[in-house]
Amino acid sequence: MERHRPPSVDRLRRALPAAIPAALATDLARIAADMSRTDPAIDAQTEALRLAQALVAVRQRPVINATGVILHTNLGRAPLDPGAAQAASAAATGYTNLELDLANGERGGRTSYLTALLRSLTGADDALVVNNNAGALFLVLIAMAAGRQVPVSRGELIEIGGSYRLPDLIGSTGARMVEVGTTNRTRIADYAEAITGETALVLKVHPSNYRIEGFAAEVGVDELAELAHSHGLPMVFDAGSGLLDQRTPWLNGPPPRWLDGEPGVVQALEGRADLVLFSGDKLLGGPQAGIVVGDADLIAGLRRHPVARAMRVDGPTLAALETTLESYADRTAGSLPLWHMATIPTDELQRRCEQVAAEVPRATVTEGASTIGAGSVPGARIPSPVIQVPGAAEPAYGRLLAADRPIVTRREAGNLVVDLRTVAPDNDTTLAAALSDACRS
Repeated sequence: MERHRPPSVDRLRRALPAAIPAALATDLARIAADMSRTDPAIDAQTEALRLAQALVAVRQRPVINATGVILHTNLGRAPLDPGAAQAASAAATGYTNLELDLANGERGGRTSYLTALLRSLTGADDALVVNNNAGALFLVLIAMAAGRQVPVSRGELIEIGGSYRLPDLIGSTGARMVEVGTTNRTRIADYAEAITGETALVLKVHPSNYRIEGFAAEVGVDELAELAHSHGLPMVFDAGSGLLDQRTPWLNGPPPRWLDGEPGVVQALEGRADLVLFSGDKLLGGPQAGIVVGDADLIAGLRRHPVARAMRVDGPTLAALETTLESYADRTAGSLPLWHMATIPTDELQRRCEQVAAEVPRATVTEGASTIGAGSVPGARIPSPVIQVPGAAEPAYGRLLAADRPIVTRREAGNLVVDLRTVAPDNDTTLAAALSDACRS
């Protein structure tokens, strides 16, 4: 019996889309040919195309976020301001004075300007920037607490997406976590009882992706800092989401109600926290980064630690973060995509929703809510009109994901829900056409 012979690898490779790089196309063709030899029922060319399509689907590409989740972790969190993106592009495509002091031609610090901005904005003595906020906490603990004890409230033992668990991170640094209080109530006396001669620092963590309500209590930054300082210990606050100032001076009018209870970096420092850690890509609205502000001596120690170099950020990220922070310094941060989307007037969204819904079969405009997302301001909802297509969740949701410009929507009780708060107005026409096609029976 003649052995089944699939098409040659070269023939299979040439049949794949030109968008697949040659080396990858060869690998896929070889895999498909081997599968066909093992199982003659498998058509090698069909299998190679399937493998190629699956690979192309996971390559990063622009999507339209119609979920109403402003900081959508799966979609990249905060979109960069065009000015920040241009600064990052300029730094990435040419040379910059990243570590050159142009005043004297000598080697300089890569974050000197950024540090000056952060000091001015927060009132901190010094600042350090690393790759993300988890990295910032790791650096603090390994540099300041390895081999020693760190008290932390049981109500703050956070877990976030991507398998990040605070106890695991603390343990990986060599620090020994000491749980204090209970899940729902922790008092200052609980921390006091946990402090020993082995204590390195006192840690407070903002549970930014959940809230404990009802019969609950936690210790504030100011009270915890007073206790730590009475024992000669530093108090470290992982603020998480990166709200610079609870007063939001970059916005017109009072702070939005959905920010109630979210800690501000400025306020934490005013409460005498020695170090405050926060993200660059959440409520700050910039690129992914972890920022540490506070006591100059402590930050100098962090900067000298060998792990700090392993976590430093590159030039394009620094350029984007500098530009983002400049908008706060100029009090124009309200125009950052994050804050612009969060504060779009309801009547503007209503008008856009009605225009899009008019193009979509069975679509109606109803009351709904947007969310911040990315473990920021848990439970907060921003009232928002939304487009709803009854009973259209399946298969319309999948059809929209497969569009030339993928569109991500919400599915609620079998209905397709579209929130324009996170959609740029110049995408409304594209969205309306795609929705119309996807929702036709």
